Amino acid sequence: MTDFRSVEAAEFRLAMRNLASGVAIVATGRQATRRGLTVSSVTSLCMEPPCLLVGINASSETHAAILANGCFGISLLGSGQEDLALRFAGGAKGIDRFATAPWVQGMLDVPLLEPAIGTLECVLHHHQVVGTHGLFIGRIVATSGGNGDPLVNFRGALRALPQA
Repeated sequence: MTDFRSVEAAEFRLAMRNLASGVAIVATGRQATRRGLTVSSVTSLCMEPPCLLVGINASSETHAAILANGCFGISLLGSGQEDLALRFAGGAKGIDRFATAPWVQGMLDVPLLEPAIGTLECVLHHHQVVGTHGLFIGRIVATSGGNGDPLVNFRGALRALPQA
């Protein structure tokens, strides 16, 4: 088989800007050890057992914290939560990211955003590093639904996507 070159990062980033994706906060830990970040790479993986996949930069504090804790929570963001998404994308660090919104500890003792439009709690099922990122497969053990319109990332901007 021919060895094909990979596209340049800038070319890949430009192509992926055309894929709308939901915005979520992945978080783990409790009290002063809570860590979390904004992602737009949460994907349903399978139904038996119910699992999802999330990609996280291997250099982030959250990556190491999920490996240490063995579980994580996903809080799905809705319209009006753009500031929170930006805060967890780099506007604050460590535990300070959690200061401006109400959080609860879920069944797995992971942080969940109280006003999220949905939450999922996951036990770490598998982890694999690919390039700069770790792929986490989480087996879903609890969910909750909320209300509201989803927040999406499209063409480098956070946008509200109205419900049909």
